[in-house]
Amino acid sequence: MTQPTEQPNPNHPKQKAESHSPARQAAERVASELRRGGFQAYFVGGCVRDLLRGVEPKDYDIATDARPEQVLDLFPGSLAVGAQFGVVGVLEGDQRVEVATFRNDGLYSDGRRPDEVQYSTDPREDVLRRDFTVNGLLLDPLTGTVLDFVEGKLDLERRVIRAIGSPERRFEEDRLRMLRAVRFAAALEYEIEPETFAAIRRLSSKIATVSAERARDEVIRILCSGFARRGFELLDASGLLQELLPEITKMKGVEQPPEFHPEGDVWTHTLLMLEGLPANCSPTFAVGVLLHDVGKPPTFRVAPDRIRFDNHVSVGMVMAREICNRLRLSHEQTTQIVALVEHHLRFRDTPQMRTSTLKRFLRLEKFEEHLELHRLDCLSSHRRLDNYELVRAKLAELPAEAIRPQLLVNGRDLIEMGYRPGPQFKEILRVVEDAQLEGQITTREEAVRFVEERFTP
Repeated sequence: MTQPTEQPNPNHPKQKAESHSPARQAAERVASELRRGGFQAYFVGGCVRDLLRGVEPKDYDIATDARPEQVLDLFPGSLAVGAQFGVVGVLEGDQRVEVATFRNDGLYSDGRRPDEVQYSTDPREDVLRRDFTVNGLLLDPLTGTVLDFVEGKLDLERRVIRAIGSPERRFEEDRLRMLRAVRFAAALEYEIEPETFAAIRRLSSKIATVSAERARDEVIRILCSGFARRGFELLDASGLLQELLPEITKMKGVEQPPEFHPEGDVWTHTLLMLEGLPANCSPTFAVGVLLHDVGKPPTFRVAPDRIRFDNHVSVGMVMAREICNRLRLSHEQTTQIVALVEHHLRFRDTPQMRTSTLKRFLRLEKFEEHLELHRLDCLSSHRRLDNYELVRAKLAELPAEAIRPQLLVNGRDLIEMGYRPGPQFKEILRVVEDAQLEGQITTREEAVRFVEERFTP
C-alpha cells in the first residue's frame, strides 16, 4: 500500500477555476457541497486516471461516505440512477455528476452485480472492490492529494493494466471486465499485466455469459477507439475473439491472390484496415470494415488460375446480418452494415458503369462510409486508388440534384395516362428515371412522350 501523495499543479484547486472544463467545475461544486455537509468527497476512477495522464476527462465521478439518501437530501432533484448500489446522478447546471457511496461488495453470483452491498466510511474498502489499479485512484479536488491504495500511480508510470487484488476474483465478479481490460490496454497503449492477462485467457469462455448488448458496446468502443487493430490483436491473443466473433478468427491463414493482396491472408488484410479506423468513427462504418470480407473463409477455393472466393459477397451479407443480430444491433445499423458488405466490390466496376447506374450508386445511404471503406480496402492491399479518385471526382462534378433529381413522372401520372396500377408501374418508372439520369429526357413532356412510345397502356 502507498500513502497519499501530493500531485503537481494541474490537478490542484488553486489553479484558476475558469481554466477548468464545465464538467470539472460542476464536479468541484458537488464535492464542495458534500464537504460542507460533513462528508468525504473524492474524484474517482477514469477521471483521476486521465488527469494524471494530462488528459482532460469527459466526465467526473465522485466517491463519498454519504449514503444515497443523504446525497439526495443535499441535492434535491437528483436521479437515483443506481441507488441500490449507492449511485446517485447529481444534476449541476447542465452537467450530471455521478456520486457513489463507498461500499464493500459481497458475492457476485450472476457474474455482473453484487448480491448485496455494504456501505462503508473507508475509501480504501471502496477502492479494493474496483476493477483495475489505474482506475482505483482517488483525488481530493480541494487539496490535489491523491489517495493510492493499490499502486495505481506506479502502474500509470509503467503503462500497465493490472487487476486490483486477485484477477480471477475481479473477472468472476463482472466478466465484462475482461473486455474492459482489452479496451483500456488498446486505447491507452498499455500492456496487460501478465497475471491479469493469464486470468483472462483462463476465463475467456465465460464471456459468453455476458449479455450481448454489454459485450457489443465494449467491442464497438474498441473498434472506435482509434486503436482497433491493437484491440483485436489482444482479443485474439486472450481467447475472447474466438468466443465473441469466431467468424473473424477463421480469417487467419486464409490466403488471397498475391496480385491483388500482397499483404497476406484475410486476417492480415482486416487488421490493416482496422489500423486505419480513426477514433470516434461511426460504429456502422467500423463494423462494416471488420465484416466486409467475412464471407471469404467459407468460400475459399484454389482454382486453376488463382485463389478465388466465389459469391463471398452474398455469403458475407448473410453472415454479417447473423452477426449483427447476435450482437443486438438495431435494424438501421444492421441494414447499413450489410449494405457496406454488399457494395464494397462495386467500386471496381465504376469506370464501366452507365451514368444512371453510377448515379444510383453514389446516392446509397451514407455513401461516405462506402467510399471510405473502399479507400481503406485499397490501401490495405494493392494500394491503387484510381477508382476512389474517379468516384471523388464524380461527386465533386455532379450536383446533388443531378444524382437524385425530382422525378419527371410518378404513378399518378401513369394512371392519368391510362396505365393500370401493377408490376409494370415499377418497370416504367425505373426506365424513365434511367433515361432522366442519362440525360436523355429533361422535362415532364419528354417523359410522357418517352413512356407512350415504349409502353402500351
